[in-house]
Amino acid sequence: VLWALTELAIIGSDIQEVIGGAIGFQLLLGIPLSAGVLLTAGAAFAFLFLERFGTRPLELFFGALILILAFSMGGLFALIKPDAEAVLDGLFLPRLPASAMSQAVGMVGCIIMPHNLFLHSALVQSRVIEPGQEREAITLYSIESTAAIATSVLINTCVVAVFARGFFGSSQAGAIGLRNAGSFLGEAYGEPLRIIWALGLCAAGQSSTMTGAYAGQWVMQGYLQLKVKPWKRAIITRSMALVPCLLVSFYFGGNSGGLDELNSYLNILQSLVLPFAVVPLLSFAGSRGIMGDLALSASSKALAWCATGLVMAANVYLFIEQTGGVVTAGLVLGLLTYIAGVAFVALTPELPPDAAMRA
Repeated sequence: VLWALTELAIIGSDIQEVIGGAIGFQLLLGIPLSAGVLLTAGAAFAFLFLERFGTRPLELFFGALILILAFSMGGLFALIKPDAEAVLDGLFLPRLPASAMSQAVGMVGCIIMPHNLFLHSALVQSRVIEPGQEREAITLYSIESTAAIATSVLINTCVVAVFARGFFGSSQAGAIGLRNAGSFLGEAYGEPLRIIWALGLCAAGQSSTMTGAYAGQWVMQGYLQLKVKPWKRAIITRSMALVPCLLVSFYFGGNSGGLDELNSYLNILQSLVLPFAVVPLLSFAGSRGIMGDLALSASSKALAWCATGLVMAANVYLFIEQTGGVVTAGLVLGLLTYIAGVAFVALTPELPPDAAMRA
């Protein structure tokens, strides 16, 4: 069940990533959205062959794509000049209207994607660590993960701030979405900003698509004990995602609002699945039977479980909000099933160390 949920989240993420990259190529090359989908998927296949040269070239390529994305969105922020004081105020003293709850839950899902937890765990295990240096390796990895999350938060903040500065309160605000955001930027601030936005979308689409393929490889290998090469895994998963992507591109080709609504629901899907990835991770990382002296401290476990509880509470609130606050048998059944599923994962007896390592 955990494998199926994680695979569902990966396929949902694939749809977002491929569509985002396709929109970027459409803005740059003027091609139809469906052609952009095929180009994005084909480029991802080609780039995955970098693995033949080892893990390091792939990591450097990922880093280059993230730098392009960061410079693109940071450049937009610098050129459009949002109110930095207001941005900091919103970051540290957020005020969230109830109507924005679905977007807030979706932001959690799109920043902390469930499958990335598996990818990060696999990457740290791929490092050669000398005996006795495990604690230092964990510290360095924690810094690396924190930097990755911080970078993601900053990039998302730049995007939100840029469009808030340029369009919030205007008559155009309600019409802007991912599908036409580049065109609005170009009309309001000039063609160079449209190109910068398109480059950022292409970089984001490619980096996320490739990391999704590698995360899927480790998820399949861990849950099903199937060792599949990333490029073979990419063919399988991209093919599974390509048909929905093409259908989405044809169905929402000229409908920005529908595409944005789908994207929002896919982000919410990531948030709903997130506890099913975090809870086993916390159970393993906090277990002295598995981790020994490297297990999480009591304070770290308490903080992590509180954060997980907040995510679950937000998901439950969203369940209720989406039904307009009307309690129905279906709603109660859905909530109980969701809570029971997470509780079952949390309370499952601890695996012996050798089985935990295989998992």
